[in-house]
Formats: sequence, C-alpha cells, structure tokens
Amino acid sequence: MAFALNVFEKHIPITAELANQSCNALTVLSEHCELSKAEIKQAINKGALWVTKGKSTQRLRRFKKTLSINDELHFYYNEKVLSQIPPEALLIDDAKDYSVWYKPYGMLSQGSKWSDHCTISRWAQSQLSPERPAFIVHRLDRAATGLIIIAHTKKTAQYFSRIFEKHDLEKHYLVLLHGDHSLRVQPDIINTDVNGKSALSTFNCIDVDSTHNVSLVDVKIDSGRKHQIRIHSASIDMPVVGDRLHGIEQDKLEDKTGFFSLDLQLCAYSLTFTCPVSGALKTLTLPEHLRPSLNALSKI
Repeated sequence: MAFALNVFEKHIPITAELANQSCNALTVLSEHCELSKAEIKQAINKGALWVTKGKSTQRLRRFKKTLSINDELHFYYNEKVLSQIPPEALLIDDAKDYSVWYKPYGMLSQGSKWSDHCTISRWAQSQLSPERPAFIVHRLDRAATGLIIIAHTKKTAQYFSRIFEKHDLEKHYLVLLHGDHSLRVQPDIINTDVNGKSALSTFNCIDVDSTHNVSLVDVKIDSGRKHQIRIHSASIDMPVVGDRLHGIEQDKLEDKTGFFSLDLQLCAYSLTFTCPVSGALKTLTLPEHLRPSLNALSKI
C-alpha cells in the first residue's frame, strides 16, 4: 500500500503578540505544522524556510533567530525533495575568494523554494573550512558534469559574472556524440540559433569508436545559451550520448552482451580565465578519470 508524501506550505506573519514573546522560527513552526522539532530543524537546514523582512525575502537557516513584528515566515515542506541525497562534488581548486569544483551528474546548480541541499553552492558552503558565503556565477545542467566556479565574496561574484557575460573566459567541453564526427570538416563551426538567439560552437573531433559509432569531441562555446551544445549536436544529427531531451529518447548503445545506457556524456573539462586574486592567466582541467572517454565504452 502506497503512502502519500507530505507536501505543504505555511506562510506565517509575525504579529505584535508573537514578537513580544521573543519568538523564533522553530517555536512558531512547531505551533503551525504537525512535524517534530527535529524534522523542522532538518528541513530548515536543507533550505525549506524563508523569511520576508520589508521588501526582502531570503532563505533562513538560523531557526533560533529572534523574529520581529511584520516579518513573515515561508515554510515549504516536501518530503520527497528533502529526502534526496546529494551526490558528492570534488574540490579542484580553492583560491579563498572563489573555489572551483567538479559537479557530478545529478547535482543541481540552483535550488528551489523547497530546498537547496542538493546544489553545488550549498555543498561548497558546507564543505569548505572555514565556511564561506557561496555565490553561483554560471550554471551546468543537472545532467551535465564538470568544472564550476563558486564565488565567496560579492566582489568576486561580480567579477566572474562580468567575464562570463563578456565571454572573457574560455570553456571547453568533452562530449560523446553518436556518429563519426571525423567525417565532417574540422573544425566544425556551428552557428544555428538556439531558442531564437545567436549561438556559436566550435567542435573538434578527437577520436572515434567505430564499434559503437561514437565520437569523442572537444567543444568550445562562444555563447552560453541553455542546452547549446545539446541543440547544436542534434542539429547535425549527431546527438550527445545520453541526451534523452534533444537526442534519442531511448538512448542505448549495443555491445556483445546486449544493450546498455549511459548518463548524459557532456562534461566541462577545461576553464581558462584571468584570476581575480593574482591577476595571472589560469587554466584548470579535470583529471582524466572524471572525463567522458571512449575507453570506457571499449571495456563494456
């Protein structure tokens, strides 16, 4: 017998009466929902609580913080979302004012009103010592893997947002594509519009697995449109392996033992930028074992 998961919202204004009692989020929520204090604390820690003060609404984790009159609590409880366990990200470089991480498959770049505990920013904030603020300056799809920068000061966040906007940061991806990409003119420059906006990608074939008819390709993007590489790959009838959205709905490869499937084979493996701390040109690359590889196919 299936049981319904617990999903609800609570929006609670802090009245003068509550404020005079020096109330905090834990005591208020305990009176307004049928959860134990331990369950409430866990949900708050995972990002389910927000507070509005004046015109500003922000996530609140300090459940013992005293609330003021006219504040309003917003509690978003979703048992399924809160039960999710984030995959582990890997620290690649810690420059204090910013850090660079390997974001694994399934980890989010951005949270929702329900939680942020499965995001790369929250992971970085909770794992670094000492703990620092964490600001997202660019994104990777949930299904994509690779290098992602987290800023730890507002000044550094503004710097990286600016160089991403001006395309002053060089980013390379490794992708596995269906088909023999070496048959196309190299470099393969694709400028098909993405969602009505101009987009430019440069594909260079590195190697081909003729057994599985799959190519390993380096992709440099000169614009940052959503799903740009996936859409450009599909536009030349060579979709990214594992792309069920823009490629093959039931995406499977065949070997001697039958069929097998892979997650999206798209990885941001190299970043080159001017470091805002040292002023020097900096290139970071992923270790080989974290990149998509044709060798992995040959072992299956």
